[in-house]
Amino acid sequence: MSIDIETARRVAKLARIRVEEDDLPALAGEFNTILGFIEQLNEVDVEGVEPMTSVIPMAMKKRRDVIDDGGKADIIVANAPASEDQFFLVPKVVE
Repeated sequence: MSIDIETARRVAKLARIRVEEDDLPALAGEFNTILGFIEQLNEVDVEGVEPMTSVIPMAMKKRRDVIDDGGKADIIVANAPASEDQFFLVPKVVE
């Protein structure tokens, strides 16, 4: 796949990146270099290779899956303009 100047202009617009007209050929060239590298990666045989989370084999750190109230209700409502029994009080807006 090859990226032309018009496609590079469109990608820059979609990414909301301002690119000067003089810089579009270089940007298209960089896109083509990246796509060439991706094509090289697609040629690598990865059959039987397990997915990894890191280049260093390690076990994933997991936290216990427990439900609790957090114990922080007092801290959360401390700066509220109005609260009662650890709940926010808000003015009535619909009758």
